[in-house]
Amino acid sequence: MLLQMEYEQEKEAFRQAQQARGVERLVAHGDAWLPLRVGRSYYNSLNQLCVEVYRQGSSDPDDEPADHNFEFGKPVQFFTLHPSPSTLHPLPITGTVSYVDGDRMVVSVPDTAPLADLQVSEGQIGVMLFFDETSYRLMFEALERTMRAKGRLGYLRDLFYSPTRQMAAQTYSFPDMGFDYLNATQAHAVNEVLRAKDVAIVHGPPGTGKTTTLVEAIYETLRREPQVLVCAQSNMAVDWISEKLVDRGLNVLRIGNPTRVDDKMLSFTYERRFEAHPDYPQLWAIRKAIRELRAGKKRGDGWHQKMDRLKSRATELEIRIQQELFQQAHVIACTLVGSANRLLDGQKFGTLFIDEAAQALEAACWIAIRRAGRVILAGDHCQLPPTVKCYEALRQGLGRTLMERIARQRPEVVTLLRMQYRMHEDIMRFSSDWFYHNQMIAAPEVRNRSILDLDLPMTWINSEELRVKSEEFAAARDAGQRDAVPRPLNACGQRDAVPRPLNACEQRDAAANSSLFTLHSSLSNPAEARLTLLALQAYFELIGRERIQEERLDVGIISPYRAQVQLLRQLLRRSDFFKPFRRSITVNTVDGFQGQERDIIVISLVRSNDEGQIGFLRELRRMNVAITRARMKVIILGDRSTLTRHPFYRKLWQYIQALRGE
Repeated sequence: MLLQMEYEQEKEAFRQAQQARGVERLVAHGDAWLPLRVGRSYYNSLNQLCVEVYRQGSSDPDDEPADHNFEFGKPVQFFTLHPSPSTLHPLPITGTVSYVDGDRMVVSVPDTAPLADLQVSEGQIGVMLFFDETSYRLMFEALERTMRAKGRLGYLRDLFYSPTRQMAAQTYSFPDMGFDYLNATQAHAVNEVLRAKDVAIVHGPPGTGKTTTLVEAIYETLRREPQVLVCAQSNMAVDWISEKLVDRGLNVLRIGNPTRVDDKMLSFTYERRFEAHPDYPQLWAIRKAIRELRAGKKRGDGWHQKMDRLKSRATELEIRIQQELFQQAHVIACTLVGSANRLLDGQKFGTLFIDEAAQALEAACWIAIRRAGRVILAGDHCQLPPTVKCYEALRQGLGRTLMERIARQRPEVVTLLRMQYRMHEDIMRFSSDWFYHNQMIAAPEVRNRSILDLDLPMTWINSEELRVKSEEFAAARDAGQRDAVPRPLNACGQRDAVPRPLNACEQRDAAANSSLFTLHSSLSNPAEARLTLLALQAYFELIGRERIQEERLDVGIISPYRAQVQLLRQLLRRSDFFKPFRRSITVNTVDGFQGQERDIIVISLVRSNDEGQIGFLRELRRMNVAITRARMKVIILGDRSTLTRHPFYRKLWQYIQALRGE
């Protein structure tokens, strides 16, 4: 079984990461915090013992907290690291992330956890992501239950996997409803969702208003059903759709804590609503009495009877509060794995909406589907795929999602949103041609949007020339000619820009960094990183500093490689030129930019070699995401001779050259 292969691979990777030599890599990848400062411990409103921890020395006070992979629901384990000799000692304290806010994290742990072990004086205390046995167990159980299911779950299984000629998705028949605030394809998608008895797919390419359409479909469904379940693969995606539903006036009950901790997001979580209930103070007092009674040394006559009475009263209040919260909610929102939460035991829903379904493993979808009578999937299988770490499992098809499967098996249930409202038509057209069969249309208001008059919306700066010149410089340096290398590159892509020579610092960097560097299994290209910022600086100088600040132009710098992202962030922090603009510039991986957009997008592709090896860049859906984050300008930096051996990048190079009239 492919899921079993992925399970074994991830379990083995975790075992290896537990070794002391892997701690630095874990920290660099955002899978561990070290060192930690341990804060207070307390019981939360759900009666869970929680401990606060703070990441130390992670970033400059003026910078945003460093990236990490901790989020609600993920299992963690505490450890100590002894420097001499360097040894990692796991502590007998495991828990679950309750929420994270910057460099502060709250972890829920068992009542019996020896928290005194976190106050050790020798070595450093750290916390790392623990192997997520629970998620795999839930996926295995969901698959097993689905395979032997009868009734409605068995019907949906057969419908999704049987050939089209054997079964057909059932629909209602009624005239189209009008939605004045939606375009034609959005309105059609909402009508198709309302007509579907079994399944419907809203296929939303970049900038087409997929979330707007989905929110309206949920709103209209709730005019016919009392309550719906809304899920997504990640907490971030659940947060996004939940916030939009709240803005639409719907009562959302979020099972689990959000990734962005602010009052608006917290206000519709189950935990915050539970605390706000009028009966909660009474429940809290009873729980406190239970803990004090349990901690007491004397257990005389009547102790058990008193404990039973208190527990019975606490359970009664908990059930009453829970029932009232669920009865008031229009939407129950959670991750796919979170749909197995005990709070949802026995709950059934007429409709399940799965947002960003193209990023969800097939097995995870079935965890939630078992609670629903029909399924609506929304997403774009031409953008980011699910994360699969086992190459063999990926090769054999584990990365193929349920949304992809249904779209291929039953194309009649798919509605493509065609009108996009984000990007210049020339940026859109390449993506449309390659990924969407040339079906995309740019809305009139964005068709020609640009920052500069007669600007080229897409530019490819060939960093191969930098590599060649770096090699020439190295040869000249060896021959004693230290100022031999001019700079041939047009950093901003403008035809009238005047090239300038490399300064002494840049010459040294170019000579020293002409090859790729490997950092914690990720690649970086220091020469291209420096050129990336030079290209952005040249473009900023053309626009003008005052205009950038007045119009609040924002920028995304993207690289598929985490090591390159870290390097770019370091260079950006050291740059005096970009100091006034740091709040408007975001540097992240492609995955980190999913669902976002910026006025200007700069992409560093990193790969540079004589063999044409592009590795991770073969995942073209990531490039689709990177390019389509831009509203008005895309600047790509990449080694042309390396990349254009692949047909996608060759076509992209030719397309951009055609825009230049070459």
